[in-house]
Amino acid sequence: MAKPLKSAIIDLLGPWGVFPTDATEKSRIVALLEKLHPLASAQPLLRLGPAGDGGYLVPDDLEGIEACFSPGVGLISGFERDCAERDISVYLADRSVAHPGALHERFHFVRKYLGVTTNDDFMTLDDWVAGAALRADSDLMLQIDIEGFEYEVVLGTSDRLMRRFRMIVAEFHLLDQFWNEAFFGLAARAFEKILQTHACVHIHPNNSSPLLKKGGLAIPPLAEFTFLRRDCAFGSGYAAQFPHPLDGDNTERSHFALPRCMWRQA
Repeated sequence: MAKPLKSAIIDLLGPWGVFPTDATEKSRIVALLEKLHPLASAQPLLRLGPAGDGGYLVPDDLEGIEACFSPGVGLISGFERDCAERDISVYLADRSVAHPGALHERFHFVRKYLGVTTNDDFMTLDDWVAGAALRADSDLMLQIDIEGFEYEVVLGTSDRLMRRFRMIVAEFHLLDQFWNEAFFGLAARAFEKILQTHACVHIHPNNSSPLLKKGGLAIPPLAEFTFLRRDCAFGSGYAAQFPHPLDGDNTERSHFALPRCMWRQA
């Protein structure tokens, strides 16, 4: 006779509901965070999208970007609309909704999830971009918020395509799991792949969840990162204005600033 579900879960997780995993060495977390410390952009940051959730800061260096690819549509399309108003074609994808939260003549929507394979429900980023039939030498932008699947998508994307994105704007989830060694390995590989071709120029913590404070570090579970390709113009030193005047909290919950372990003074 099968055990009751509650009993089976206790056998698996232990009486405290915790599955023991190896903890990441603090020095490895600090080393990755230091690589992600935002550099100063040569161009001022501007905000695309609404004042709260769904808006992101990017360098004012959008001229010549042919298209923005934005998986994870949800009900808000303010960022995508602002891109379209700047004559950037916008490609949206999300299997969970029938259409974007707004319509625009420059929007191109496909009802699929982004992933590491292409089938009836999923597609890879490489296949998606190839199907758009854009100019082979044009610059692109990636704006991605797909609830934790961003790590595998980054790792599954070709280096050639990564280099085409002048900017990458991504909400990274599960950052509080950096202390879990198995997850940290996956996350670190994804960030290292981005850092081969891009540098971080801004980070904004999502205040929908409280900071995790452990080992002298405070890490937000979710944060929005803006990366700029390394062949673009950068300023001198590190960005040192957090929050930025154009930043806005994602929710009505308590405000907190970007922790000091995630940026450095110029």
